[in-house]
Amino acid sequence: MKPMVTTLVLAMGLSFGMPALAEGSHGGHSHDDATSQAAKPAMSAMLSDGLVKKVDKAQGKVTLRHGPLENLAMPGMTMVFRVQEVGMLDQLKPGDSVRFRAEKMNGALTVTRLETVK
Repeated sequence: MKPMVTTLVLAMGLSFGMPALAEGSHGGHSHDDATSQAAKPAMSAMLSDGLVKKVDKAQGKVTLRHGPLENLAMPGMTMVFRVQEVGMLDQLKPGDSVRFRAEKMNGALTVTRLETVK
């Protein structure tokens, strides 16, 4: 019984260490640390395409028909978003094409970056 328990404990210990080995980590550092760190800002700057359907300045919200939001793993659809700064809405009107970034902030999907497309 004792060898079986020892084998089980060793197997469990190895399995917990496997994700780090699979990522190529050595001593807590990956060979690709510089690459992965450089990719994070590029990923966070990704913008999605959208079409303004409605602007509600009083509530600080905008309704957008949008394509996939990759950073939120969300498919394209039409939905209402809060905006991080109400001033973002001053430049918008229904029918405008936009590029935007939405993030989950305080439990609400919020537009944090917005550009109109000419």
